[in-house]
Amino acid sequence: MVTGVVKWFNNAKGYGFVQPDGLDEDVFVHFSAIEMEGYKTLREGQKVEFELSEGPKGLHAVHVHRLTDSIPAR
Repeated sequence: MVTGVVKWFNNAKGYGFVQPDGLDEDVFVHFSAIEMEGYKTLREGQKVEFELSEGPKGLHAVHVHRLTDSIPAR
């Protein structure tokens, strides 16, 4: 499993990007890859854990779990 931070997530479109720890490349994440009950969403700055998968347009996150429910204070 890889950890990272949500860069942004658009609830209306159901996707966003995660910045994996230790990688320079942002990773696409779709709401269907988020493993949680209820409304599947992520918030900017949230810490997440996920697996990387190679798709037709590059890396994307699968089996995404939120490690924090809140975002860090700035």
